[in-house]
Amino acid sequence: MIGGYQLLDSGRESKLERVGPYLLVRPSPQAVWSPSLPEKEWQAADAVYIRSSTGGGNWDFHRRLPEKWEIEYRGLKFFIKPTGFGHLGLFPEHGESWDWVEERIRECKGPISVLNMFAYTGGATMAAARAEATVCHLDASKGVVDWAREDAALSGLDDRPIRWIVDDVAKFVQKEIRRGKTYDAIILDPPSFGRGAKGEIWKIEDDLIRLLAECKQVLSDKPLFVLLSCHSPGFTPLVLQNLLAEMMNDKSGALSCGEMVIPEISGRLLPSGAYARWSSE
Repeated sequence: MIGGYQLLDSGRESKLERVGPYLLVRPSPQAVWSPSLPEKEWQAADAVYIRSSTGGGNWDFHRRLPEKWEIEYRGLKFFIKPTGFGHLGLFPEHGESWDWVEERIRECKGPISVLNMFAYTGGATMAAARAEATVCHLDASKGVVDWAREDAALSGLDDRPIRWIVDDVAKFVQKEIRRGKTYDAIILDPPSFGRGAKGEIWKIEDDLIRLLAECKQVLSDKPLFVLLSCHSPGFTPLVLQNLLAEMMNDKSGALSCGEMVIPEISGRLLPSGAYARWSSE
């Protein structure tokens, strides 16, 4: 039976998660408070990711785990793989945004095209495809695009109209501008720092404003929405909302912003990044 995801506890800059049948402890710098659960609950973890002071980190496996396993989250299925960066292939803080994407698309009549950039393993791609949108899934890493295709097949969405693109995000958008290609909705979750498919450097503080200006050029005449999120310190919800307001200043629509959070089973919320949304009225 495919299990799900639960955030069991957080504190001491860590989080205790149940991911399918396994208990994992991973870093969470925002969790500066004390854990709610007893120490023995944390010590029962099957694996702990230990971050290195020089960057990166490694897993301390307390029991042998499979190379990958399946979980179901918000009706979608994901392959979980503990990576050397501590990622698992699922960012549950995006779950509420996936619901929002799906709802906005389903409310529309007629075909909707979506560009999902820095798309990682494709939660937003699958949500949009499940709502019958045509999706362009774009990431610079071939490995994670292949992973996203596996997840789409696992979720029964491999027959949906999804373009799987491995390319540098900025270069791809520039090519779409030259081709005259447009999209009704754009989703982007840029990292603080990254490298493109051919080693191109991305720094959010240097490159995001230019990318948003170029994204505006690939929006259709009557766009449905733009969803911007990130995990970069200093890029607060209001910062992201102000950036979207600047991008969409000639379009009539509604702006909103907030913190991405993961709810613990106790009800306490773990802040896990920021988002802003522009939506047509």
